[in-house]
Amino acid sequence: MNRLVLIFYAIACLKSVDVGAQVIGVNYGLLGNNLPSADQVIALIKSNKINKVRIFQPYQGVLQTLKDSNLEVVLGTLNEDLQQLATDQSFAANWVKDNVLAYIPSVKFRYITLGNEVIPGQYANFVYDAMQNVQNALKAANVNVPVTTVVSYAVLGSSYPPSNASFGQDSSAAMSKIVPFLQQNQYPLLANVYPCFAYFGEPTNINADYALGNPNASFVYDGTLSYNNMFDAMIDAMYVALEKVGGNDVKIVVSETGWPSAGADLATINNAKTYVNNVIQRVLTGKGTPKRPETPLEAYIFALFNENQKPAGTEQNFGLFYPDMTPVYPVNIV
Repeated sequence: MNRLVLIFYAIACLKSVDVGAQVIGVNYGLLGNNLPSADQVIALIKSNKINKVRIFQPYQGVLQTLKDSNLEVVLGTLNEDLQQLATDQSFAANWVKDNVLAYIPSVKFRYITLGNEVIPGQYANFVYDAMQNVQNALKAANVNVPVTTVVSYAVLGSSYPPSNASFGQDSSAAMSKIVPFLQQNQYPLLANVYPCFAYFGEPTNINADYALGNPNASFVYDGTLSYNNMFDAMIDAMYVALEKVGGNDVKIVVSETGWPSAGADLATINNAKTYVNNVIQRVLTGKGTPKRPETPLEAYIFALFNENQKPAGTEQNFGLFYPDMTPVYPVNIV
């Protein structure tokens, strides 16, 4: 690829990850046998004023369609590829060549994520080395795209109150290597944040307005900080855990958040509409969390569609849209 093109792309990437950006994105999954074509999907995303999209693996047809779309893309890897990406630099270089270099500058990559919710687990110890190898391949091509991973709340051993949060014993070995890498490179950690699951588990102990992010929720106090929504409290718990292993400047990007509209007693269309719209308006204020008030939020709504090949129940019902592209409920992005 032309070296000048790569230099301009690197500059564009540096601008695209400005921590001051106020952004809302969406997760685009393909676990359904009745989903619209990629062309239709990208048009739908853009028509709804969404300018960021996350895909879970390098679907070539989707990446082709994303060319010249002006959408910023969070690109994931298959969890099953982590071991080879970690142990074989040539495999990582080929992965970058086929899935990143082949598409720039027409596709604007925002982040590349190595592993989705694999810590703790069988792939956890491969994440750091995979991140290193993919970054080496990107640097060799003069491409600057932040390399990170996606964690679930399972990485935390304790999370309440937020000031008491820390990584769990089964996650600390992996995170103690990943966090310094992110800190050194000024890359974010992507975290999946789901107040709905905490609320579903303890509906009598957690206030519904607090879980849904309604502005009339009572405040919960944690030392000098106060929270009137669980979304902020969960993010700040992650920040506390990061700081305890040296990640004082690592930003949290919310890679997934949402609320199912069916599949459980408290999974209703009204609750889903309320939560998702509250999160969107919360992010668009440009304000950070109580712990990081100067760091604007960035969040990706889960998910674009109801996907019928996911496990039955709530997992099939997180979509903003039905597969025929009609809305499950109205969403206000602007």
